[in-house]
Amino acid sequence: MTKPSAPADPRQAPKPASASRVIMTELVIPEDTNPQGNIFGGRVMALIDKSAAVVGLRHCRSQVATASVDSLTFHSPIRLGSIVVLEARLNAVFRSSMEVGVRVESEDGLTGERRHTTTAYVTVVCIDTTGRPVPAPPLLLETEADRRLVQDAERRRAYRLQEREKIRRD
Repeated sequence: MTKPSAPADPRQAPKPASASRVIMTELVIPEDTNPQGNIFGGRVMALIDKSAAVVGLRHCRSQVATASVDSLTFHSPIRLGSIVVLEARLNAVFRSSMEVGVRVESEDGLTGERRHTTTAYVTVVCIDTTGRPVPAPPLLLETEADRRLVQDAERRRAYRLQEREKIRRD
């Protein structure tokens, strides 16, 4: 039995999701908030996009561009003075596109209590220096949870592609 050969470009070797995982924190300050003292949704969206980009960049080791944001759901507000904790991980790799799941929590800086506030799925595309899509390295699946996340991501992708086709026909 022959051993599979290594890819010509080492950046194309399969990589586990753990190699690109991101944990970011941010303190909510007054300029981040609305008159009710809650963080602006757009600020949370920008942090989600940034964390997803870092995951993609780490996985591809080339630039990435955001293609879509799915299921951005705000479960509860994040208050002034809270710590925003974003955990982003690669869920699936397709050809040049990758789905990144982002979970956002609010942490009380005084008690350490955390509350899940936001969930998002971001599709980023691996691009070259001219902005053209290029293949992303495969995702190395290590656990049953990894396989489940890929299946869920494949369902979301199929839905996105179906919706995009509907828009093209209209």
